Amino acid sequence: MALAINIRSDNDSAGEIVRLWHQVAVFEAEPSMRALGYRPHFTFAIYDSPAAHEKAACDAMLAASSGERQLRIRFKRIRWFEASPLVLWAEPEANESLARIHGIISAAIDPAHCRPHYRPGAWTPHCTLGTAIADERRDDAMDFAHAFDRNIEVLFDVVDCVAFPPVRIIAERKLPL
Repeated sequence: MALAINIRSDNDSAGEIVRLWHQVAVFEAEPSMRALGYRPHFTFAIYDSPAAHEKAACDAMLAASSGERQLRIRFKRIRWFEASPLVLWAEPEANESLARIHGIISAAIDPAHCRPHYRPGAWTPHCTLGTAIADERRDDAMDFAHAFDRNIEVLFDVVDCVAFPPVRIIAERKLPL
C-alpha cells in the first residue's frame, strides 16, 4: 500500500479533464484514469515507506492546506513523460500555491521517504490524463498532445490523503472559495 497527498477537483469544472481522459483513453489498451475511481487531481507526494504512516501524511496534508483557498488552474498544453508506457498529462500554468503546498509537505515529511519523482527539485506539477499509452499508439498520442490548442480552467477544491491501490480516501479538507 502507498500513501499520496493530492489536491482534487470535486466540482463540475473537472468535466474538462474527464473529457480529456476519454480522448486519451483511445490510445490505451484500457482506460487508466477512469479505472482509478478517483477525481482529476495533482499529486504532491507518494510514500511507500512505513516512515510516512497515515497520521504523518494526514498531518502534513492538513498543515499544507491550512489557509489555502480553492485553486483555479489553467491548462493550455498537453505534455508527456518519456516512459514505457508513455504517460500524457495536462500542464498547468505556473501557480505559486501548488509549489507552496508541495514545499510544506516536503518540509513535514523527509523527502527521502517520498518516491523520487515527487521530491523537491524533481517534482513536476501535472494532471495525469493517461498512464498506459500503448506502444503502437505512441505516435498518435504524441500527435494529439502536439495538436492540443484549447485553454481550459479547472477549480481544485479538496486536499486529501489517500491510500492505494485501490484509492481509499483517508482524510480530506474542502478548501474555501
